[in-house]
Amino acid sequence: MQIFTFVSTMLKIHFLGTGTSQGIPVIGSKHPVCLSSNPKDKRLRVSILIQWEQTNIVVDCGPDFRQQMLRVNCETLDAVFFTHEHADHTAGIDDIRPFFFKQGDIPIFGSKRVLDNLSKRFGYIFSKENKYPGAPSVEVNEVENSFEINTKVITPIEVMHNKLPVMGYRIDNFAYLTDVKTISISERKKLKDLDVLVLSALRIEPHPNHLNLEEALELIEIIKPKRCYLTHISHLMGFHDKVSKELPSNVFLAYDTLTLTSE
Repeated sequence: MQIFTFVSTMLKIHFLGTGTSQGIPVIGSKHPVCLSSNPKDKRLRVSILIQWEQTNIVVDCGPDFRQQMLRVNCETLDAVFFTHEHADHTAGIDDIRPFFFKQGDIPIFGSKRVLDNLSKRFGYIFSKENKYPGAPSVEVNEVENSFEINTKVITPIEVMHNKLPVMGYRIDNFAYLTDVKTISISERKKLKDLDVLVLSALRIEPHPNHLNLEEALELIEIIKPKRCYLTHISHLMGFHDKVSKELPSNVFLAYDTLTLTSE
């Protein structure tokens, strides 16, 4: 657990997963990072849990969602924010069932494109007619502008995943951006005065759809958060401990189970 002060807020951030689409270790891989015994080199698919007071918000629910919820002992869920429709960010949506059985319809938030995509892929969840009694249901919320949940204003941030728009989210002085390749100047203006930025950085070598480490560090220099935690990391980034020693003093490699708290 890392303890620090969020300005004018009380947030707790749990890194549920910090890996790329295949996770680490990659199935069948003999890459040294995949064979590492260091727990910080083992990464589930990328997701975070944001908490304040009695509120629990998950950003993305990929194929490891059930395992992540059990590991963090999350018993209630106020909403799921979706960044985009790719499977490593959405394929675990069926596992909201235990929360639905306890709470009723689970609020989900995302762009119209993402919500339409999910309703086609998971029609049995979105359907209101002839519904299978064991299926979960959702309360659909289309995000275009800032919105409020339990006293907090949530500001959407659009980034580009090559040519695909992806939605990041800002709450108070915390922002979460994943699957980033570029971000416009107008959207960067929404990221001023951050205490903590979580930003994706896939690997050392360039990639057409993702920031590599060098590009991520350049973007951090522009945004200037007090601290930045890198996520959505592949095995090609290298060993956690080795890469961590080479980063600027205010930049950290996130890892699964890392918790940031102001308490």
